[in-house]
Amino acid sequence: MKQVFVVLLLLLFTVSCASNPTPGPVPTITPPLFVPSPTSTPLPPTLTPLPSPLPSTSTLTPLPCDPLTTDFCITDGHFVFQRPIHLPDNTVVDPSYRYGYTQNGKRDPHTGVEFVNKFGTPVYAAGDGTVIFAGPDKRPVYMPFPNLYGNLVVIQHQDKLFTLYGHLSKILVQQGQKVTTGDQIGEVGESGVAIGPHLHFEVRRGDVGDETSTENPELWLIPNQGPAGGPLGVLQVSILDQNHKLVEKAEFTLEHHPEMGQPADLVYYVDIYAKKMLTGEENAGIGDLPAGTYRFLLLYNGNRYERWLEVQSGKLTEAVITVK
Repeated sequence: MKQVFVVLLLLLFTVSCASNPTPGPVPTITPPLFVPSPTSTPLPPTLTPLPSPLPSTSTLTPLPCDPLTTDFCITDGHFVFQRPIHLPDNTVVDPSYRYGYTQNGKRDPHTGVEFVNKFGTPVYAAGDGTVIFAGPDKRPVYMPFPNLYGNLVVIQHQDKLFTLYGHLSKILVQQGQKVTTGDQIGEVGESGVAIGPHLHFEVRRGDVGDETSTENPELWLIPNQGPAGGPLGVLQVSILDQNHKLVEKAEFTLEHHPEMGQPADLVYYVDIYAKKMLTGEENAGIGDLPAGTYRFLLLYNGNRYERWLEVQSGKLTEAVITVK
């Protein structure tokens, strides 16, 4: 009976505590991480497919520049020959008697270019090749009459290209000899039909014995370095009639302008090649031009033609002008 009474007292005490709890601190509850039910498979997000990548521009062939449809084109040219004269001697082409010039009809059309230097200046091979002639040109092999070049060296290169070195005072190679670019082959003189010591230099392509196979050397020689550093540029001009044939007589002015709208600081007066030299695609070529902007001016049949051109360092600028 006593035991039953004790149990009843304990039950009454427990009920009293539950109905009047003692306030205490509220515990911080961290929500459990969501773990999906193994029976539920969450749907993946909807993805928008990416477009197929465009072809790389490196695999596309750029359209070639056409000087017939634009003011000018700039290319790498074909500068394959080194200068036959080395610094500190004069490596600049004589501008008064360029390729194809006649000096106002006073002389025969020029088949090469001149490097005016003192007697005995070293002359070097412009490229690798084989000497096919070395001696005085007593027979008319390379021109219709003998003894034009005097002491002459002719070197055959790859791709049916030939270089000729005339008016030498001394020849240092012999026929059949292999030479490499920069080998000394002779010395400047004034043998043959020459006025004053200088090197007459030619480039021929194809039949070396045909004088009409000559090319303008300024379009084949590596440009000289400019005074401010970096190579100079080269300009090739084709003046065509309405039948797309090279005109036979014209001259033009070329002005170098430091900035558009500023006065010209350099002016070149250029004659086109003589009629018998019009065997290629151009009728004028001028090398060693400072990079920059040029104004081309031409009067032809009473009409004025003007065009702005750009010349870049170490590059060839090609311009085609169609006249009426």
